[in-house]
Parts: sequence; structure tokens; C-alpha cells
Amino acid sequence: MPDDQLTRAEQLIRTIPDYPEPGVLFRDITPLLTDAAALRATIDAMIAPFAGTFDVVAGVEARGFLLAGAVAIAAGVGLVPIRKAGKLPRPAASVGYDLEYGTATIEAHDDIRPGLRLLLVDDVLATGGTLCAAHELVAELGGTVVGTSVLMELTDLGGRALVGDVHAVFRV
Repeated sequence: MPDDQLTRAEQLIRTIPDYPEPGVLFRDITPLLTDAAALRATIDAMIAPFAGTFDVVAGVEARGFLLAGAVAIAAGVGLVPIRKAGKLPRPAASVGYDLEYGTATIEAHDDIRPGLRLLLVDDVLATGGTLCAAHELVAELGGTVVGTSVLMELTDLGGRALVGDVHAVFRV
């Protein structure tokens, strides 16, 4: 049954051409989020390779929060947010990184403390800049990323070469 639900989950992800700009294929996960059985199978698949190895889930803003919250509840652990710059009231660390179209910065509180084992969760691995910055941010605060799990990897963008070992439920 879970394999059937994962197949359904993948089919529920819509591709929206030319959003947010011409030439971009946006992956809309909203239909997947509305299907409880497909969502549960997806969350279970995101956790499976790392079960029992992490103390907390670190979710990357923004759509990564949606998945990270579900992963944390399913795994019975807490959640720490990794946010865009200026969104946290007391950031303890920040890391800047390059995007295809500029630069960005992510931040985290000191809830990521030395020795904490984290599962890093995001929705998409694209070029890898955000996930690399998240790894650096966790390390700067003394935490250890035991794994990185994403809903989907956009293989044509080559992010895996930058980030390294990433568990992707779907590869497109």
C-alpha cells in the first residue's frame, strides 16, 4: 500500500510552467499536501533512511516548514526553523549564499546547540545553495546534520554535486 501511495503522491505534484518567471517549471506540492494518505506515505519515506538517528528536525523556509513539521511529529521529535534573514527575533547565527539571481541569507536561533543531531528537511533540492548554507549554519551552531531529506530533487540543476548525499523521495 505505501508504494501505491507514493506513486499517487508523485502524480499529485503539479508542474506550473513559467512561474515565477518565464522558463521556470514550478513544482506545486499543494495537491499532495491535501491528500492525507499520500502525504503520510511521503513523510514516512522522508524519515525512513534516518529513523532513530536524529534528535530534532530542522526545516528550511518556506515550503520545507510544511514537510518538516509533519516529519517531526511522525518521528516524535521537535522542530527548529531555519529562516530567511530578518524573520527571527534573536538569531544566533546566519549564513549568506548565492542564488542564480542574487544572494540570500538564512538564520537560526541557538536552539541548535552543540551535540544536537538534526535531520535537515526541505521541499526541493535544486541548485543546492540553500541546503549547503543550512549545513553550514547547523555546523556553526555546533549541531550535526545526520541526514538531508527532500521531497524532490530537480536532477537537471545539479544540486547534489554541491550538497552531497541527499535522500530525495522523488527525482525529476
